[in-house]
Amino acid sequence: MITEALEPHQPLLSVRDIDKSYGGLRAIDGVSLDIKRGEIVALVGDNGAGKSTLIKMICGALRPDGGEILLRGAPVSFGSPKDATDSGIETVHQSLGLVETLNVPENVFLGREKTFRVFGLFNQLDLPKMRAETRRLLEKFRISVPTLNEPVFRLSGGQRQTIAISRLLLSEPDVIIMDEPMAALGVDEGRQVMDLVVNLRDQGIAVLMISHNLEHVFQIADRIAVLKNGRLVGVVATAETSREAVVAMITLGAA
Repeated sequence: MITEALEPHQPLLSVRDIDKSYGGLRAIDGVSLDIKRGEIVALVGDNGAGKSTLIKMICGALRPDGGEILLRGAPVSFGSPKDATDSGIETVHQSLGLVETLNVPENVFLGREKTFRVFGLFNQLDLPKMRAETRRLLEKFRISVPTLNEPVFRLSGGQRQTIAISRLLLSEPDVIIMDEPMAALGVDEGRQVMDLVVNLRDQGIAVLMISHNLEHVFQIADRIAVLKNGRLVGVVATAETSREAVVAMITLGAA
């Protein structure tokens, strides 16, 4: 985690007048948005509103055509998702990116495996260390998994989602972006993931979350940003608005 001090009220992450076009289609049109440390911001809007395009530019998967991204008050330019990760921004996509035949520690450390030298010549996976560090990580964020040894395909959808998020926490990110983290989950599983998102916020991590489920949004988001046709309709404090008002913003495009 990058722990540079921020000025009072300074956003951790900002996008300023950011644009993205595909031929004649303006996918994102002059969007500006701030996210503070220890805050959950929900990004909502109809299909085609530009939500996925916006987060892809923030996480380095797409380059903006105009505008700028600021992290801790300084302009940044990401050429790849790895650049964003190295700067403290992690992203959980809907595909999760898990290898379902591997167990929990093997998935948490996928691509960052712990090893030790055998006879000073050969690298060997340090499975006990990976298991111990996974257990400490899960306990820190109060993540409940029934077993660490089973392949993840035997876990529930909510448990697989929490494992995908746990992978990102190894790098101690400042910002986590989530694309529909509660999609296709049952009530209990959705609650498990929402509890984890709140725990992330309580640990000082900024969360930007795409969601179509306004019930979930109103339960955990601090602020709601509404996109329509690539434009930012408005950003409202969850405690100061209503579901009807947000629906009107989504459908009518009026703040």
